[in-house]
Amino acid sequence: MEAIRPVPRTLLRDRAYEAIRDAIVAGDIAPGAVVKDAELAERLGLSRAPVRDAFSRLVDEGLLESKPQSYTRVTPVVAADVRDAAAVVGAMHELVTRAALPRLLADHIGAMRESNARFAAAVRDGDVSAALRADDELHDVLVRVSGNRAAAATVARYTPLIRRLERRRFGEGGNCRSAGLHDELIDACAVGDVDEAVRVTAEIWRGLEDLADLDT
Repeated sequence: MEAIRPVPRTLLRDRAYEAIRDAIVAGDIAPGAVVKDAELAERLGLSRAPVRDAFSRLVDEGLLESKPQSYTRVTPVVAADVRDAAAVVGAMHELVTRAALPRLLADHIGAMRESNARFAAAVRDGDVSAALRADDELHDVLVRVSGNRAAAATVARYTPLIRRLERRRFGEGGNCRSAGLHDELIDACAVGDVDEAVRVTAEIWRGLEDLADLDT
């Protein structure tokens, strides 16, 4: 758990949640590991209250499981859960893509291209963390422009379940998603082709459902 570091004393509950969630997704806190609020509070430089709040949220989101008066531990990576999450997140991305396209400006397209360039470079370098971060940034352009807060919340909630499996598969020698699919998506967005953009979006997220199938 070397990645756990103290956080500024602002928005403590959210910062604790983000730090613990990211450590779980990155595998710094392994599946099955027991987590203790006192220990993590000390590592984060916080009181136990925001850490307990973070635990509750992470249990609700499926990254932790808890037995009262017994343990709280990181959930295993379950292919069926990842497949379900990918289906839901994919549907939300299709929704926001359809809503965002009429609102996209040249600056938005440029930001997507820049993110995809970082994604491709990270894939070439084998930097999974940077690749997934750039991937999130690319798709987040459409999420933000769509203005659909419910879709954004759903994506934020379920994407970490998917990322855990992606990181593990890539660590075992798997490949990141193709930057070529991103290029197809961006090109469709640039010309305002809603149907093509939605088709490519569906293909991207269907690939993550297939990734879960490989883990069964």
